[in-house]
Amino acid sequence: MILIATMAGVFGLLIGSFLNVVIYRVPIGMSVISPASACPNCGAGIHAYDNVPVVAWLALRGKCRNCSAPISARYPLVELGTGVFFFVVSLPLAAQLAAIQPTVDVIASGVALFAFLYLAAISIALSFIDIEHHRLPDAIVLPSYLVGIVLLATSCILVGDYDALIRAGIGLAAMAIGYFALALLWKGVMGLGDVKLAGVLGLYLGYSGWGALAVGSLGAFFLGGIFGLVLVLLRKTTRKSGIPFGPWMVLGAWVGILFGNLIWTGYLSVFGLAA
Repeated sequence: MILIATMAGVFGLLIGSFLNVVIYRVPIGMSVISPASACPNCGAGIHAYDNVPVVAWLALRGKCRNCSAPISARYPLVELGTGVFFFVVSLPLAAQLAAIQPTVDVIASGVALFAFLYLAAISIALSFIDIEHHRLPDAIVLPSYLVGIVLLATSCILVGDYDALIRAGIGLAAMAIGYFALALLWKGVMGLGDVKLAGVLGLYLGYSGWGALAVGSLGAFFLGGIFGLVLVLLRKTTRKSGIPFGPWMVLGAWVGILFGNLIWTGYLSVFGLAA
């Protein structure tokens, strides 16, 4: 289990390097494939050995090899953060992969793992973009519907878990419709980008379980509300200031995915409703 999760973590370091390209280029309409990476200050191409995640930045002491212009610490942080995130996300499904199971179950778990690693990757990219640019690009969000639906549906069909498939569909529809209603009520506060992202998150939350869906759908408002209240109390912002909601949607969803069923069961048990 640890070996599988560690391999996912190493893979995450490499994906994190690519996410840095996505975070920089997608908001300004550049292709993430070409041209090759170059220093934004002097235009010098970046050699392959200077693209080694985290290590290259440390070796270069955070400066361009050619012109010594500073390289933002965001780059190694995104790479390292993606690696750690992939490791954590992989642990639950890695346990299934490591167990002795029929081949079809192993394949289904592997497909589901890939789906959740994809969600982890876009979660990081969208959070950084929303914080910096206050928008959630369609170029990232919309393809995520196709990827998520295909991978999660494949995993469900392989093992005959149609309950999870139905929950995923309900989660997608419920969160998309709910956020659309909120966008109509809170014009200027919540945008269509949030609505589109809500559907993607609802898909994964529904697949993860009813408890995950309940906790994850409310988590964004709870966590974002606390953060906004703290900023107001510290006079770092006002009630009318625009605070990107995308990162809180993502954080709330991952709390739901990783801990939602446990939290929900504990909540119900307080009232004697747990099965």
